[in-house]
Amino acid sequence: MSLTDILSPSDIAAALRDCQAPDSFSPKKFFQISGMSKKSSSQLKEIFRILDNDQSGFIEEDELKYFLQRFECGARVLTASETKTFLAAADHDGDGKIGAEGIYLFIYR
Repeated sequence: MSLTDILSPSDIAAALRDCQAPDSFSPKKFFQISGMSKKSSSQLKEIFRILDNDQSGFIEEDELKYFLQRFECGARVLTASETKTFLAAADHDGDGKIGAEGIYLFIYR
């Protein structure tokens, strides 16, 4: 399964266009434009599984900087400040990594 099996390719493209410039990435806005914020919890878990590059059950900081590239291989890498801001916002227990529940809570709070 791929992200385009769950999310519209045109929505993904629009979300990536919105954050092309360095330091323009807003996770909340990206989730809205890409359509992730409209998906069910089971669909979000599947999206998370695809985004979790090493299948550890978590997205760690080193994986998070390549977040946009999981949607399109030619997308830019998140800046250090974008990565840290995203991690701080979605890491609800402060362990330095984001679980599927952290993404779900971030999107729906």
